Amino acid sequence: MDQALADQGQGAAAAAARLLPAGPPAPLPIRWLGRLVDWSVVLIGAAMATLVFANVIVHNVFHGDIAWTTELCELLMVWVTFLGGASATRRGAHMVIGELLDRLAPPSRRFADAAIQVLVLLTLGLLVWYGIGIAEAGLMSQLTVLGWPIATQYAALPIASAITMVFVAWDIVEILRGRPHDERYGTQQP
Repeated sequence: MDQALADQGQGAAAAAARLLPAGPPAPLPIRWLGRLVDWSVVLIGAAMATLVFANVIVHNVFHGDIAWTTELCELLMVWVTFLGGASATRRGAHMVIGELLDRLAPPSRRFADAAIQVLVLLTLGLLVWYGIGIAEAGLMSQLTVLGWPIATQYAALPIASAITMVFVAWDIVEILRGRPHDERYGTQQP
């Protein structure tokens, strides 16, 4: 009986893992971080959809309003946006205008890819640095209905930027190892 439950648990975990597209090859900690980000995006999106649906029902059926849903959904929207950006970065799924890069010979392409990712890494570093300052300043203000520090919303910027830095840093390592874009992300990516 215990073995049957264990098999069901493993089957459920495997089914849950198949719900999301696989990320590119990476060391285990980076893959775990990527899965955590992916599932966070899914769960936040599901929570937002549920809250909005519940508020619509309350509004149309009971002629009332759940006041805090709008504010919480705004907070969740900020988080899902920044975490979604991290998830897209992990997969190389951001929009790319690659006409120039696609014309470069492999060694030049590798240099250009590395240079771009280093610039992205520096930009993300600035977002983390200034995002921490913005979040700290948000400790002095509160969300109107929820009463939470507005820093809970602003913290999405430095946290998601730091997570994105991990994915970009790994991509730089892969570029320096000589892996071309198609190998790093697959041919279906931009």
